Amino acid sequence: MPELTDSRLARPSGAARPAQVVVASAAIREAPDPSARLATQALLGEILDVFDTNGAWSRVRCRRDHYVGWVTTDSLSPAITTPTHKVSALRTFAYAAPDLKSPVNATLSLGAQLTITGQDGDYARSEQVGWVHARHLAPLDTLETDAVAVAERYLHTPYLWGGRDSLGLDCTGLTQQAFEATGTLLPRDSDMQFSWAGDDIADWKVSGALRRGDLVFWKGHVGIMTDAHHLLHANAWHMAVAREPLDQAIVRIKTQYAEPVGARRIDREQFAGQVPHWMAEPVA
Repeated sequence: MPELTDSRLARPSGAARPAQVVVASAAIREAPDPSARLATQALLGEILDVFDTNGAWSRVRCRRDHYVGWVTTDSLSPAITTPTHKVSALRTFAYAAPDLKSPVNATLSLGAQLTITGQDGDYARSEQVGWVHARHLAPLDTLETDAVAVAERYLHTPYLWGGRDSLGLDCTGLTQQAFEATGTLLPRDSDMQFSWAGDDIADWKVSGALRRGDLVFWKGHVGIMTDAHHLLHANAWHMAVAREPLDQAIVRIKTQYAEPVGARRIDREQFAGQVPHWMAEPVA
C-alpha cells in the first residue's frame, strides 16, 4: 500500500521556489538525463515547486498531484501568471497571430491552462503562447459532468508510459485527466488510485454490478467502465486508448499477467473540488 512518504510523492529536502510550465507539455523524468524514463508530464500553466537545479535540469514536485521528478529548466519560468482559461478541446493550436494561416507556436492538449489577455474575432490571446481559437477554451472553473465522456475523447490516442497529454498517455494519465476535468483530482499511479480514490465495490464481479465511470484495477493498471460491461483503457496491448468488453480484457490480461485486484467508484458530487487527503503533508 502506498504511503504519503513514498519517494514518488515525498517532498524533497530544502527550500522550494515556485515555477510555471511555459511549454505545451513538460517531460518530468526520473533522473536529470534526457534518456531517463518518463515519470509524468506537466501541462502548460501548471505550477511546480523547484527544489534543486543541476545544470540544465531542475528537481521538482508537481503541485497538482505531488509527483516528484526532473524537468529541463528551460521548460519553466519563475514569473507566475494566473490562468484564466483552460483548453477544452482534446487538442488545439496556438498561433502567432489571430489567423488560422499564421505559423503555429504550440500544440496544446486538453487541460492546459492559459492566461487570456484579449480577443480578436474568434481568437483569444494567451500571454504564454499566442492566439488560440476561443471555442477551444473554457473558463478555468468550468467543470465537465461525465468523466467517461472526457476519457472517450482520447480514444485511439497512442499509449505513452508517463504521458498525460493528447499526443500520448498511459492508463493513469487517462483516468487522471478524465476525472480532473470534472473537478476530482486523482493521484498519479494505479496503486495510489486503488488505495486512495473513491470507494471499494465489493461485488464488482457480479454481472451488472459495475456501472459507467467505475474504475477496474489490476496490479499496475487501471481502466474506466463506459457501461456495465465495457472497459476503456490506455494499454500496451493495443498501444493506444481502446474500448473492449471487460471480460475479454480480463481473459487476455490474465493470460499475460494477472487477474484484476478490485474496482472503485468515485462519487463526483462528493469529491469534486475537494483537496484529497493524500495531498496532505505527512506529520514529521
